[in-house]
Amino acid sequence: MSGGSSLPTREQILEFVRGETGPVGKREIARAFNVKAEGRVALKRLLREMQDDGQLDRKGHVARPDALPPVVLADVILRDRDGDLVARPTEWDEEELGKAPRISVHPPRRPRPGLAAPGVGDRVLLRIEPDREGGYSGRLIKVLAKSKAMVLGVFRADPGGGGRLAPVDKKSLGREIPIPPGDEGGASDGDLVSVALTQKGRFGLTLGKVTDKLGSLKSEKAISLVAIVSHGIPRDFSPSAMMEAEQARPATMEHREDWRHLRLVTIDPPDAKDHDDAVHARPDDDPDNPGGHVVTVAIADVAAYVRAGGALDRDALERGNSVYFPDRVVPMLPERISNDLCSLRPDEDRPALAVRLVLAADGRKKRHSFHRVMMRSRAKLAYAQAQAAIDGRLDEETQALLEPVLKPLWAAYECSRQARDVRGPLDLDLPERKIVLNKDGHVDRVIVPERLDAHRLIEEFMILANVAAAETLEERRTPLLYRVHDEPSLEKMRGLGEVLASIGIKLTAQGALRPEFFNRILERVSGLPHQALINEVVLRTQSQAEYAAENYGHFGLNLRRYAHFTSPIRRYADLIVHRALIRAMGFGKDGLPDAVLPELPEIAARISAAERRAMAAERETVDRLIAHYLSDRIGAEFEGRITGVTRAGLFVRLNETGADGFIPAGTLGADYFRYDEAAHALVGDRTGETHRLGDPATVRLVEAVPLAGALRFELLSEGAIALPRGRRPHPGKPRKGGDGKAKVTAKRKAKAKAGAASGKAGASPASRKAQGGKRGDGPRGRQGE
Repeated sequence: MSGGSSLPTREQILEFVRGETGPVGKREIARAFNVKAEGRVALKRLLREMQDDGQLDRKGHVARPDALPPVVLADVILRDRDGDLVARPTEWDEEELGKAPRISVHPPRRPRPGLAAPGVGDRVLLRIEPDREGGYSGRLIKVLAKSKAMVLGVFRADPGGGGRLAPVDKKSLGREIPIPPGDEGGASDGDLVSVALTQKGRFGLTLGKVTDKLGSLKSEKAISLVAIVSHGIPRDFSPSAMMEAEQARPATMEHREDWRHLRLVTIDPPDAKDHDDAVHARPDDDPDNPGGHVVTVAIADVAAYVRAGGALDRDALERGNSVYFPDRVVPMLPERISNDLCSLRPDEDRPALAVRLVLAADGRKKRHSFHRVMMRSRAKLAYAQAQAAIDGRLDEETQALLEPVLKPLWAAYECSRQARDVRGPLDLDLPERKIVLNKDGHVDRVIVPERLDAHRLIEEFMILANVAAAETLEERRTPLLYRVHDEPSLEKMRGLGEVLASIGIKLTAQGALRPEFFNRILERVSGLPHQALINEVVLRTQSQAEYAAENYGHFGLNLRRYAHFTSPIRRYADLIVHRALIRAMGFGKDGLPDAVLPELPEIAARISAAERRAMAAERETVDRLIAHYLSDRIGAEFEGRITGVTRAGLFVRLNETGADGFIPAGTLGADYFRYDEAAHALVGDRTGETHRLGDPATVRLVEAVPLAGALRFELLSEGAIALPRGRRPHPGKPRKGGDGKAKVTAKRKAKAKAGAASGKAGASPASRKAQGGKRGDGPRGRQGE
């Protein structure tokens, strides 16, 4: 391409990459531009700078910055004018990622016997190939689910027979589907039903027929069912999987070491039903490691019961992970496996895969080893119970465990924390709210559980075990599924810079982007009114963690290699890693089969999509439950904070419950409010009154729609007066009402009450909801680590 050995420019490299149909590496670029050996170091440095600037990605190769991953789970949405199928990625978040890319679906290059032909509405697995027009082609790998043309909703009965279906899909709110008399399927008013769409009516209306009654929405216990069904989360195990589970027998000592003498304990939430990890620690007696510790992490040996290719395995892969709702759990494995044979119950023999970690006095891991063992847990402790014992509040159970078990664990944790602080992972402060239900299944309250050292101890030991698993498999050259987390994109960094500039902080990144850069920002706003906002914005700036068969590191944890090993009961990725370790270490015949190795990229795509599906279902259920909880408090006033600003209005998160709601711009006052994108604010043209991202707000609840999980508020507090253009307030400088509470004027309060009385509180539908931020990474969170 080039006749000399001089380096190409950035523009030339980007043009070359865009012109290629597949991934491009340093070797291809060097060959294309005739870069000789003496120029390769300089080329590598240039490519690294382009990665640091967000022009190219960091996935171990140079690829189009906006490219989809090589394998994608997608939904077929339509046929184009030429009759070709068009798909879009499943669970695509348009608010965060922008408009979903269109993928032209094509058959595989080599026809495969038994491969079903896809149609509109089907869910498919595609191998992505960027095309010359900047779009994407998807070669069909597999059809995962055929469309059934079903709609989920609430049945509303008509007096004369028949009725209407109110869909639960937010995009379909207000678009009811007629149900003719005789097609009610025995449904009563208020029942959650599944409806098959039938032929068009005389006037072009789509008609529906009730095919399945799923329960009554008059009970909060049915709310999670809406998310389960609407997201297609499997609820029932196949008969063959249930038969496999029932026929399973306890594991034997074959290929195992006897570790039943070791005083391992489990530490979990008080309501946990499955216990898949146990821990132990002791001081290292090696004279070459003074002040060191030996930490043991034992994980339930699920691979001993769930064999690759079996019915249990197929069901587990389809689910991808367990899904947790306030009122129920949809498990990845049947209870016979998850709550019985694989649960590390006290005083019962259980098979496990264990890693022994040797830590130096400064917390650095010196070495580790993996073992397939038979263990016996000594106790089942709750986080608060273990913490109370360390703090001097002992009970009958912890009295005997304090000296021999708990104190050595805490000593090893204090040691490991030193190495963690040196590593500097992303340190977000985002309290996670938990919904507490009463015995009737109704929302009793919303709490923020206290974050204890007991939580951090388990998380740190799990991270160490996960790192050890990835390192061992790489050393043994055994394929695995990595847990990967890319650094933030350049576009998201620009957005963060705008938010910081709006509160007077200049974003200056130097060199390669690392988590400590964000930690410095978080330290700077600590204790200031904008602390919660900036933590949330920094979280939204991060990329989404996922699973991949190739490694590009974990940015959030600041780790070069990382895999999920510690929760095989509830995550399929961990089960793959367990099988890979059994294969690599020669622990038995139930390791990762050769036939699965080429499928790892496909498996990674499927379980990553299942994880996003679970997160969306859990988030929607929490939204619906809180909307249901607040529906009898219409007219109540709440304190909150502005978490989103758009031309249409403001999004506010309540301090009390963490609920998100919308304030239409038309209800803010008599002034016309324009959207200042750079300042993330709505500014009144006449008064200069400003409502900005992060500002405190006092609101009144106007409307609650539990089915949509949506709330609509009216603003009672005043905004600040806009500063002259170009000026920014000093960070931390108090705004109007600088005590952290929004100023509520009698005039605005009276206007709000008058509006409520006249029914003119605003016309924007309550279904316009803020999109919550993603969960941060933590070893026991599903997106975690």
